[in-house]
Amino acid sequence: MTTPRTVYIDGVALWAPALPDWPTARAALRGDAMPAATAAAPGRRPAPALLAANERRRAPDSVALALEVASAAVADSGHDAKALASVFTSAHGDLPIIDALCTTLASDPLLLSPTRFHHSVHNAASGYWAIASGSQAASTALAAFDHSFAAGLLEAASLCATDDAPVLLVACDTAASGGLASVNRSRGLLALALVLAPWPGARSRWALRWQTRVATTQVVPLKSDAARGLAGNAMADALPLAQALALATAAPLALPLGPSLHLELHLQPYRAASHPAAAA
Repeated sequence: MTTPRTVYIDGVALWAPALPDWPTARAALRGDAMPAATAAAPGRRPAPALLAANERRRAPDSVALALEVASAAVADSGHDAKALASVFTSAHGDLPIIDALCTTLASDPLLLSPTRFHHSVHNAASGYWAIASGSQAASTALAAFDHSFAAGLLEAASLCATDDAPVLLVACDTAASGGLASVNRSRGLLALALVLAPWPGARSRWALRWQTRVATTQVVPLKSDAARGLAGNAMADALPLAQALALATAAPLALPLGPSLHLELHLQPYRAASHPAAAA
């Protein structure tokens, strides 16, 4: 077990085909009915404003997802994107791109696309973010299968504590397609981004106390239809925290990191205005 530490959540963003922004997602995760305009949008994908129109058309779903939530969370936080270290986490990377590469390898390897290969590497989204935002800060890309969000949050919170600086966390996964769909359960598109800070600021809205604990833990139940509808995506381990953020109530959480290790969290709403010294 590690010593408990606290980080502050200054910015949050979530994107799914029927939940195009955090206010819509927050209402749906609370159990409110979704607006008719967004309730049925299975083919929708984000169009991040950071990319030029031609780049948006060429970018794979994983890059579009990551940049959409990264830019929204940073804007929500008020931090300078160029100064933020970042952690990008994904269980599988871009599954449609990987399926297309595997299909081409099996049928005609000479037709392999350098662009598709470029998009298949696990840190592709991180690279696009650095270029689009102008950030030269350190960036980490990681994967931990079913525990990828928890592992990414642990990495980002640890960096926040050790470097005493804000960190951007971006978590996203795509749907399996083609032959991969027969061996991979990921369905739909889901992305969540948080901006974590080691100290409270004017835009801090949650205090998040965290530590690792050697113990098994039970799966946190998802309370809303919206959350349960997203549970088929490989980034589903982000949903308990997203649900707690939407409900905006003090909540203990335990996110599994493996069979006998979990990330223990306690989320507490925070009002910067009630802490004058913090906002200074």
